[in-house]
Order: sequence, then C-alpha cells, then structure tokens
Amino acid sequence: MTDDWNYDRAELMQKKADKGQLLKFLQAALKLELTTVPLYLTGMYTIKPGTNREAFLTMRSVVVEEMLHMTLVANLINALGGKPILDDARYLPSYPGLMPYGYFDEKAKNSGQTGLLGYSKDALQLFVNIESPPWDKPAVSKAGWRTIGQFYGIISTWLEELHDADTTGELFNGKREHQVGTEHFYNSGGEVVEVHDYRSACTAIEVVVEEGEGLDGSFFTSDDKFFNEERQEAHYFRFMEILHEHRYGPYDKVRDIPSGAVVDVDWKSAYPIDGFKPVDRSKVSPEAASRLLTFDRTYTKLLLQIHKAVNGAPDSMKDAIPTMLDLHYQAEEIFRIPRADAEGLHLHPSFNVTPELIAWVRKSCPELDPSHHT
Repeated sequence: MTDDWNYDRAELMQKKADKGQLLKFLQAALKLELTTVPLYLTGMYTIKPGTNREAFLTMRSVVVEEMLHMTLVANLINALGGKPILDDARYLPSYPGLMPYGYFDEKAKNSGQTGLLGYSKDALQLFVNIESPPWDKPAVSKAGWRTIGQFYGIISTWLEELHDADTTGELFNGKREHQVGTEHFYNSGGEVVEVHDYRSACTAIEVVVEEGEGLDGSFFTSDDKFFNEERQEAHYFRFMEILHEHRYGPYDKVRDIPSGAVVDVDWKSAYPIDGFKPVDRSKVSPEAASRLLTFDRTYTKLLLQIHKAVNGAPDSMKDAIPTMLDLHYQAEEIFRIPRADAEGLHLHPSFNVTPELIAWVRKSCPELDPSHHT
C-alpha cells in the first residue's frame, strides 16, 4: 500500500499552521516512533544467547525509550483533541518501508528504506543514521526531513504558531483522563509527561528529541533536568559506541568517532537474516509457519493493547508488559530456525500488521474491541 505521507512533501512547506494538519503530523510521528521499535528489536533478538551483552542491553534500553516516545506523542495528540491510531494497518509501518515524510531520492537505491537487519555493522549504521543529529545535513525542504529532530522541529513550529493564535484557550481541548501518566508507564530513562497546555507539550517534544540525538553540543539527554535522573547518553551516541567498538573518551567531541575504552563486540555471534527478502511461508515447515503466525498475532495484540491504553484506558498499559515478554520468547525461537527458501539465512518475523490480523486479535480478545474502549 502506498503511504501518501511519504510523497506529499509540499505540505511541509505550508506557511499557515493548521490544527488538523498538525494532528496529521503527530500521527506520522507516532508511526515514526513505532517504526524504530521492530528495527531495534530485530537487532536485539538476532544476538546469539550469551554474547554481546552490552549491545543487547543498549538496544533494549532504547526500545523502552521509543515506547515512551510513542506514549508522549499519543499524549500530545489526545491533548489537542485528536485520536492516536494504532489499530488500523493503514497507519502502521511495514518492512521494508519508508519513514513518514522522510527524505526520499527516487534515483538512489533503497533511499529512505528501512529494512529489518540482524545484529551487524550495517544494522548499527542504520540505527546511527536514524538517530543522528542535524550536523552538516541540509535543512528541511520539500524533499522531506533528514533527521527526526528536524521533523519534530516542524511540529514545534506549528504548535507555537497555533498557540500564539489561540485567543479562546481551546487549542488543548482534549480529555484529561485520556492522558497516560507516570503511574501507568515506568521507564528507567525519562518519564511520561502528561500534556495539558503549551508548556507541557513543549516538554514532551523536547524529551523525545533529546533522548534521540542529545542536547545541543552534548552527548547527554535532558532526563536529569526534567526528571532528576542520572545523566545518560542519547541514542545516537549509544549506538555509535557499539558501531565503533569504543566508548567516548574524556577528550572526544560530539562529532568525533569514539576513541575511549574498548566495547566488547562480536559481530559474528548473530543469526544472519535479510529483512529486504521476505520469507516465503509456503516453503517453511508447518511448525515454523505456526511460530511466525503466533508472533504476528502477539505483535498485533501488543499494538491493540497500547491503542486501548492511549484511547481512554491508561490503566490497561500494564497489560502490554506480559505481551512484550511473550514477544521476546517467540522471537528468539524464530531467529534460531534456518530458512528453507534462502540458503545461509535464518527466519525472521515480518512485524507487518494486516487487517486480517487485527480482526483475529479482536475476535480472540474481546476486551480489545473498540466497543469496549472508554
């Protein structure tokens, strides 16, 4: 299915801010944050047990923070009176695919494409590219954004314009009870910010951007400033340290290749996959096909649980925790299975959600049917 978000870039340059369009950008931001989760999970799950422990823990910490970012974006959408959508395949990422509104050069091979990659230098380079700061990159144009921070910059600009023009105080007219709060979501890096006004909206956006690419001129996030937590490196720098097998040293600058203490990395201890080559399920064993289908349903269930939580039932966010654990165990089993249709490669989940999967999960889990939502 063609996603219009990836091609209609002229609207990025629209001069007058519009609330309806801002909500569309925020829904794209929700998709953007979700897009990264399967990429990083695939990097994690393809690591062979007992190896690359530090890399595994780094990717896991980033996944948790990407889930936080999804929640923050959902709070922004709800605060503005919109509806976060995670239960419709048309609004969900697929792989390989394109980032919402991301730069796309039709002449370049795989430009803007995000494919599922197993733990490797190529995967870590992709992660670095996704989380990279805007240094030495072109400004936003009709060609799209080049960094996540640039995209959120567009959102921030529009939000500021709408706030300045809001004479009635109706900009943030969403239901307060739809906000996911700290009591619903625990995260060791950053916390959920409930959004009720312009100031809290800016804080939520700042947390998302700075956890990805860092504060201006710094390796670190703003978690210590906002949440009184220990300072930690932004995603970009964490991934750079794995990619280059060294920590940042005391004299390294933010644009430097890390040159400090060695990071223990074993690129060979991973299951080989090719996320740009779909698995032909007609050529796998019945047991393997069953495992793939079970994973598809579990992942779909996870998204529907989060959808319910951000659409009026924030207490149900806790239901997603055991589903995440199920997903982990199911993925580990799948990645160990060699592919029968591609010599030298192993099976991998697709992370592609279809209307049929959504319908099946809703039928199997009536509590996730929209009619049961608040």
